[in-house]
Amino acid sequence: MAKSEHPSDLNLDLIQQVQNARMLHDETARPSALSAVYWIEAKRRQGDFPAPTARSGEWRIGLTVKNVDRIWERVKALTVAGKLGYKSKVSTAPATGQADPDARLLCVRTYDARDAKDVERVGEALRAIGLTDPEYVAEK
Repeated sequence: MAKSEHPSDLNLDLIQQVQNARMLHDETARPSALSAVYWIEAKRRQGDFPAPTARSGEWRIGLTVKNVDRIWERVKALTVAGKLGYKSKVSTAPATGQADPDARLLCVRTYDARDAKDVERVGEALRAIGLTDPEYVAEK
């Protein structure tokens, strides 16, 4: 391993600065109007919740360009407020497997797929805001 590839040589402050800049960008980004990045993300800021594990999973909801901005604003606000999973993201272009050029994918991450109560809590919250057909996928 070359010296610059050693984990202790990583500039963690720089990585954090880049991540913070990305999150500031994503706070106001509209998925229907953006093509420079593939995903826009929101992270939980409030509440006391477990950290994500290697067994996390996500609720996936197919959207369209027509409804993506309205739904994303709601999901983003609920995510930041700690009402959904630890992170949500939305695609700015069709995701893998979506053939329609107007298709978008919304993903709401849960901290651990083995926590059935939390997984269902997030699913119920999504259905409560009108997302009637979410699909849950656990990490493999």
